[in-house]
Amino acid sequence: MKNHCLSRRACLQVLALTGSSVLLNARVQADQNPAMDGVNEGVPAQAAATGRLHELIEQLIKAPRRRDFKTVPMILDTPELWDSEALEAIIGYPGNVKQVWDNTEIGGPWLNLMRNSINTQVFSFRNPDFLEVSGTHGSAQLALYDEEMWDKYQLARMAGGNFRTNSLIEPRDVCTHNAAREHANSMFGPAGNNVLALQLRGVVFMACHNAIWEHSATLLEKGINPDKLSHEAVAAELTNHLVPGVILTPGMAGTLPQLQRVGFCYGK
Repeated sequence: MKNHCLSRRACLQVLALTGSSVLLNARVQADQNPAMDGVNEGVPAQAAATGRLHELIEQLIKAPRRRDFKTVPMILDTPELWDSEALEAIIGYPGNVKQVWDNTEIGGPWLNLMRNSINTQVFSFRNPDFLEVSGTHGSAQLALYDEEMWDKYQLARMAGGNFRTNSLIEPRDVCTHNAAREHANSMFGPAGNNVLALQLRGVVFMACHNAIWEHSATLLEKGINPDKLSHEAVAAELTNHLVPGVILTPGMAGTLPQLQRVGFCYGK
């Protein structure tokens, strides 16, 4: 079985083509129709997905992500300060089965739980339009900052544990072929416990502005501020360096009820 490295270059090429890091890799279609096996491998989601999920992905591709902030306030009180269009697309998703995970610990099992959930929904219950969202905040959100921020602000010190770099967004040489779903070294197995691998499967990662503000405060308290920026400017820089495809919310704890009231199942 041929492996396909989830390389940074490849992801950037996909971003250039689609405007989003959300891919689907045909999900169930190849499983239900052996003749399709391999046909949609690595194809952008808009070419592989169908129905409601396809329409949502098209919306997310077109939805703007502002990442040119100079400063941001503690409380976001206008939609122009977060990814409102993308968030509203998620809230309005009409799919019958959708789940949001309350993810707060970077060293916890959150990526593994989401991988297992999507495997069960897609392959066991045959729900190709299943939408899975990571409601990311707390230390888990450190995984959604790029390598530049990890280096500049020594975020490994905040992450603790065995984190020396943001290994959760590092490219991995894993098989992305649907026929390999029983292989551990595939995006369907433990090797798929990775932000990039889950994005390739259509998982949407949301970020929390309140967590950004709190992370910025911690950096200032520790004296980790090489450019001598204000609190508002450090928070803006972290916001500007969220991993591509992430949806910025005004606050994850307050956004979770908005998702639950429209039918998202809560996972923790």
